Amino acid sequence: MWIFLDANILFSAAKSDGAVRRLLDLLIEAGHECWADGFVAEEARRNLAAKFPDGLPVLDTLLARLRTGPIHAPDPALEGALPLPEKDRPVLAAAIRHRCEALVTGDRTHFGRLYGKAIHGVTIHSPRSIAEALLAHARPPPKELRQPRRRYAVGARPGRLRVPGKRTASRER
Repeated sequence: MWIFLDANILFSAAKSDGAVRRLLDLLIEAGHECWADGFVAEEARRNLAAKFPDGLPVLDTLLARLRTGPIHAPDPALEGALPLPEKDRPVLAAAIRHRCEALVTGDRTHFGRLYGKAIHGVTIHSPRSIAEALLAHARPPPKELRQPRRRYAVGARPGRLRVPGKRTASRER
């Protein structure tokens, strides 16, 4: 699958060796083509330079592993029809122009209502939803790390604590 990455995904992957970087590694290892264009790469670079300059070399290494395209001239007919604020339209338009099947973005404010929906053949995903859709079969289910927590309920009278399955105890004041 061809997957377009928003600038916030590139930023997060370059900023720290965390879940987003691991997600991109897994997508690439699974044979998916991850895409970016000059617009999102430059936005990620600008934000890293301002907030986490140590991440710039990581971003360069990451971009070398991706398919990258140039910044395209705006297409008013395409971008005007997209249900997004003006500043976010070039991202989705680039995914459409590169014929990607998915766009991964962490921008819930502007893209959240579009998660799981396809626009001009591009399905909008959060990092979690793309992982669930494409990588769930690639690894065994995680082991249960926690035992179920006991539930405690406060009774109607102050100073009384109910524990399911136990007799009610009263605290002395």
